[in-house]
Amino acid sequence: MTPQLEAQLITLLPVVIVFAFFFFVAVLPQQRKDRRYREMLARLKKGDRIVTRGGLYAVVLEVKDKDLMLELAQNVRVRAERSAVLSVLKRGGAAT
Repeated sequence: MTPQLEAQLITLLPVVIVFAFFFFVAVLPQQRKDRRYREMLARLKKGDRIVTRGGLYAVVLEVKDKDLMLELAQNVRVRAERSAVLSVLKRGGAAT
């Protein structure tokens, strides 16, 4: 190795370290979170108790490709996109 090549590598090393740091601290955890969220949406089924992104608590009555039929209260039904689901509170069970 020539001294000039070594100097270039030493100059580039901090950039590589910063990139690796941000990848492992910011990018990788976000990718894992996104993957878990997509898996949760794919596992939605009738009877699941959920919370929507708007803060509404509901029970899943029907699951289709991209949308769901939700029951918010007795005889109050709405259709929502799967992506409107924030989290699942309880899996399965009977719809109220």
